Amino acid sequence: MTDGRDTTADGGHEGPSSASASGGQRGMGRWLYDALWVFCRTVAVSVLGFRVRFAEPLPRQGGLLLLSSHQSHLDPLLLGLAVDRRLSTLARSSLYRFKPFAAVITSLDAVPIDRNASMVKSMKAIIGRLRAGYAVTIFPEGTRTGNGQLGEIKGGFTLLAKKAAVPIVPVAIVGAYECWPRTRLLPQPGRIRMEFGRVIPAAEVARLDEHALLELCTARLRELDANARRLRAGLGAAPTKPQPT
Repeated sequence: MTDGRDTTADGGHEGPSSASASGGQRGMGRWLYDALWVFCRTVAVSVLGFRVRFAEPLPRQGGLLLLSSHQSHLDPLLLGLAVDRRLSTLARSSLYRFKPFAAVITSLDAVPIDRNASMVKSMKAIIGRLRAGYAVTIFPEGTRTGNGQLGEIKGGFTLLAKKAAVPIVPVAIVGAYECWPRTRLLPQPGRIRMEFGRVIPAAEVARLDEHALLELCTARLRELDANARRLRAGLGAAPTKPQPT
């Protein structure tokens, strides 16, 4: 996908079977991921009006932290449809109690997180995945939005990114809340926009202290969120401004 271009989820996309997207999975994991990716991509484009825009191409290899706003249960799926790499998403350890479902989400590169266990243990699991070269999705608001607006950005991700020494890519999702708010049992058709910002290089992540990094990522997420809302409303993106550093 080229810089700044609007695409549907399948526009110019090589699909999940490329080497960079495989996440090292074999057998059932790769087959299941590929099958679900094709099916869900078709549904997202035709039913949810899914559109994606990238400020620049994403790194195709190495650890990467995707920092995304959180609107609905659809978000991890939509992020996986948007990029050419497999993504690891955090999953509550309670989801692993049902063994067949545990096998499925493990095949899809989920990272088990026990909310009742030590936070240090959970952070080590995420850092280990990043250092191993995976792309990991974090929702820094901590929970899905209750009103469709971008919430407070919490700073826990800053330590993860600095310890793992990986770049950060901010992402804003708009419209997923209208498709599947907390108050609805099932999703409904709509129009979803996703805006990927410029990559914050690992060197810049290392240079900034945690407070400055939080401020930078918050500013970029808010700008991306505003642009996604403008584009979804048919108003066009705001003029490009120099990125804050």
